[in-house]
Amino acid sequence: MSKDLTNSGIARQNVLNNRYALQEIQTAVGIKGLLFENEYRFTKKQLAEFYEVSERTVQYYIEKYKAELAKNGYEVFVGKKLIEFKLAIHFLDDNAMDFVIKTSRLGVFNFRAFLNLGMLLTDSLKARELRSAILDIVIDTINKRTGGSTKFINQRDEDFVVNLLRGEDYRREFTDALRDCVDMGNFKYIVYSNKIYVSIFKENADEYRKILSLEKDVNERHTMYSEVLDLISSYETGFAEVLRTKCEEINRKLKSEEVDRLFMAFENQRLWEPLREKARQKMASRDLCFRDALHKNLEDYVDAVLEEDFERFLGEKSMTLDERLEEFKEVFKRLKERE
Repeated sequence: MSKDLTNSGIARQNVLNNRYALQEIQTAVGIKGLLFENEYRFTKKQLAEFYEVSERTVQYYIEKYKAELAKNGYEVFVGKKLIEFKLAIHFLDDNAMDFVIKTSRLGVFNFRAFLNLGMLLTDSLKARELRSAILDIVIDTINKRTGGSTKFINQRDEDFVVNLLRGEDYRREFTDALRDCVDMGNFKYIVYSNKIYVSIFKENADEYRKILSLEKDVNERHTMYSEVLDLISSYETGFAEVLRTKCEEINRKLKSEEVDRLFMAFENQRLWEPLREKARQKMASRDLCFRDALHKNLEDYVDAVLEEDFERFLGEKSMTLDERLEEFKEVFKRLKERE
């Protein structure tokens, strides 16, 4: 999947939704417009001058990418808002802004929209240089906030530890059901774990590990997002119940072909569809953005990572697993002291 900013709307949005990278980019660019409503604002004329293109070129891109630019902060000021903006400009005593005073409609960019346009302009050398800098800054920002490695970025989610620990209990239900109800050797644990993985995210364990370049001693579940772990747990506890119910019904262990038929009916229940869609979208989108890992079988599910996800994995509430476990230790210690 292309990560060329001029060709990929998803790649552009992943930059614009990452406020930590935006702060670093804004510092690096060093451009300041008019501070209005707590944001720096820029006119079409200012953008044309910065990117060294004509105002007609800027207008062409505004018309072609109007919806995207509007989503990222481009506005047309009219009425009261335009009057307030004109008053703010008046106090600048900037002759270059005189033309604004005479207009009744004015297109105005905030920094996000300013950057958005720079990621679209193909006929500006300055925009091309900026795009190169943007990609470097984004990578540096993510590495800085994750301590240099994104392999376990999923663990920075405050829900991860609880979901992982709770998932161990559901996993035990599943493996116990396989032990007690399925007439196969130990290979059955690998076979039916993989069936769950393939059903949820279209990859078996080996394929998943290869895509994320995991070492042999790394448990693949320790790299999975909370939403994926939740769905795996639902599959495991649900199918464990199916196995035990059928085993009791026929009063014997199940043959592999019987288990396969049961699993096919289980995974084809309509209730799984929205949950699988969500898990696939989260895994595919986050891994491409944060880990630069493309799940080819999930390519159609890739979308821009949401702003709240950048907060979730890079923000102030995010922590390494060691920090999170230390936090849990302190909580348990305080609870014990109250007894």
